[in-house]
Amino acid sequence: MVKNELVVKDNALINASYNLEVTEQRLILLSIIRARETGEGITAESKLEIHASEYANRFNVTKEAAYYSLKSAVANLFNRQFSYNQQYKNTNKIETVKSRWVSSISYVDDLAILRITFAPEVVPLITKLEKHFTSYQLKQVTQLTSKYAIRLYEILIAWRELGKTPVLNMEDIRFKLGLEPGDYPRIDTFKKRVLEPAIEQINSYTDIETSYEQFKEGRTISSLRFYFKEKLIQKNVSIPKSEDSFLLKISQKQIDYFANKLAHDDVFASSYAEVGESYIDLEKRLLLKLSNPKFVEKNIHHLIRLGFRI
Repeated sequence: MVKNELVVKDNALINASYNLEVTEQRLILLSIIRARETGEGITAESKLEIHASEYANRFNVTKEAAYYSLKSAVANLFNRQFSYNQQYKNTNKIETVKSRWVSSISYVDDLAILRITFAPEVVPLITKLEKHFTSYQLKQVTQLTSKYAIRLYEILIAWRELGKTPVLNMEDIRFKLGLEPGDYPRIDTFKKRVLEPAIEQINSYTDIETSYEQFKEGRTISSLRFYFKEKLIQKNVSIPKSEDSFLLKISQKQIDYFANKLAHDDVFASSYAEVGESYIDLEKRLLLKLSNPKFVEKNIHHLIRLGFRI
């Protein structure tokens, strides 16, 4: 069974401009998960290994396709770049940073293993778990075959708590999707080749359903706002009434397990975590809360979504 690996990116990276092919985005995501799984953090010298069989299993492709993806990444991913904006020191000035994704990349042909070392600028952007981050489960994007669908999904869920994005001007949208000025300059072509296919895949294969509203300046579409909602994964679930709260008592083992799951769940944490609260502090608070049947009952839909069975 494939685990629900958590992908965490600093929002500076979510809002960055880059144009990676689907296979390259997938390898970056697997590398981010590998970096987090070490439990010791990573540095600009850390080498992360991805095996072709892991790529094949995660993204439901043949071993031959996985071998090809890893081998081609050695040449292609090394040359890929991205840019993002950040505050310059403690001023109100904006600094535009450009960086490669990786500082080194290699492939062990006989073992079908890709070895990646992230560039120094990337490391803090994929390992920080503090104030400004976006997280989601890898399984949400494993069936997306449009590179724009993956990027749009990430952009949307950065606003998961509100269920809508701000009004985004077309230049900003194109920037975040990694489009060059000459790529689909006509809005009808952009919608047909980029936006609509991405939305169709997101609505078909991820945990959210999205739509958008258009804004015009004169006759020209100048900006969009995206609306989205979480899909109801569990259907026909019978929730006990208040008088049956005793049924919702859970064991200490379950408390330990679901405190950790809830603390790292983007949907739950976005509405329950306190401002600036770390995963660890939230988990400690949940260890106490989950011993209260009323708290369990109030949040039963989150628990069911994460695997709890009544």
